[in-house]
Amino acid sequence: MIYDLSTQACPGQPQLKDINMAKPISIIGVPMDFGQMLRGVDMGPAALRYTGLIPRLRRLGYDVKDEGDIPIPVRDDDPAMEGVKDRYVKEITQISHDLYNTGRRVMDQGRMPIFLGGDHAIAIGAVASVTAKEHVGLIWVDAHADFNTPQTSPSGNIHGMPLAVLTGDGYPCLVDAGHPGTKISLDNVIMIGQRDLDPGEKKRIKSSGITIFTMRDIDEQGMSAIAAKIIVQFAHLKRFHLSLDMDALDPVEAPGVGTPVPGGISYREAHLLMELLADSGKLGSMDLVEINPILDVANKTSKLAVELILSALGKSIL
Repeated sequence: MIYDLSTQACPGQPQLKDINMAKPISIIGVPMDFGQMLRGVDMGPAALRYTGLIPRLRRLGYDVKDEGDIPIPVRDDDPAMEGVKDRYVKEITQISHDLYNTGRRVMDQGRMPIFLGGDHAIAIGAVASVTAKEHVGLIWVDAHADFNTPQTSPSGNIHGMPLAVLTGDGYPCLVDAGHPGTKISLDNVIMIGQRDLDPGEKKRIKSSGITIFTMRDIDEQGMSAIAAKIIVQFAHLKRFHLSLDMDALDPVEAPGVGTPVPGGISYREAHLLMELLADSGKLGSMDLVEINPILDVANKTSKLAVELILSALGKSIL
């Protein structure tokens, strides 16, 4: 049920700016941690649900359906797997296919999918599903580029490769997950908040011509100016997908992540970006990843993540 927001609101209750923004939402949990060696991000979807994401979206005026979690195989932490370059490729490929099918079903029903990770490798299936029928912009907010290939990755961890996979480089089975080939063109990708890049990634990014706003760019230009550039670059597209890795934020704000990097996006910079993307009216889907409750402090990271999702979906100060 979508609440009638034309009536007077209860005091203190947040409201959408525009009833037309209240597209039905489907929550899709992806408790996957195959993309990295550090355990814990598989509990991210549960942490977001326990923090009250769904009831708060409903209070904001949305019709929300929880689709449950994508089935995830049991992970066997065999010490022999450490250092193996193609570890867990088979499992991530199958999960990506399943996630693709779920995302497609939700999109066909006219609902907005919100994918809850899990590590950032879930974006392979998530983005594949939302780009299947039309060109979509992709906003990649992350401390890292996730633009490695098996040849450039120092660790072999697949959560450092999803953006490369989506743009056509990487393990062929992952590139072809959902449907064969490249899922999104480099022209339709904007990266924000990067500050920790591997040497091979730097070369690949420079040669790709991809649009990237590193932390230095945010410092120099300000988040408002960068958001305006995003809207201009995606003016020809009907919608965009937001992929938000919580390690994009400064660890002071979001300590519960597996790969924290100092000097990240501030609390207000993050909310401003979400608010301005909401104002564009073009946010069609999103994924939120890399929350590790084991490493969190008093659930601080999950609470912030829920607030950022609400801001991206129209919660405003006034």
